[in-house]
Amino acid sequence: MAQTIYTKNAPDAIGPYSQAKVVGNLVFTSGQIAIDPATGNVDAATIQEQTHQVCKNLKNLLEAAGSDITKAVKTICFLKNMSDFAAFNEIYGEYFTSKPARSCVAAKELPKDVLVEVEVIAEL
Repeated sequence: MAQTIYTKNAPDAIGPYSQAKVVGNLVFTSGQIAIDPATGNVDAATIQEQTHQVCKNLKNLLEAAGSDITKAVKTICFLKNMSDFAAFNEIYGEYFTSKPARSCVAAKELPKDVLVEVEVIAEL
């Protein structure tokens, strides 16, 4: 049976952009967007700022599940504009130093009109 993970840094109130599911020895995060957990708002404007917030949210959620960002085995990245890939990848690489398998796709529309959304599968 899956265990749902919420944290004060990604509370239930944020909705589907805040939770993870632990199944067996894996953690599956929902798509994380650049919501500031302190305010519930998307305050970051640039792709770099939004990517930092997304990665912080992922880091907090994985740690709450008993994992961490270095144990990521797969990421799925959605960009509103693929021309942002280089700027996104520079920040992403600061967090995901273990180089998990990754797919990165363009999305016509993302929740709250953000520029980036990332999902992670990680080991416990």
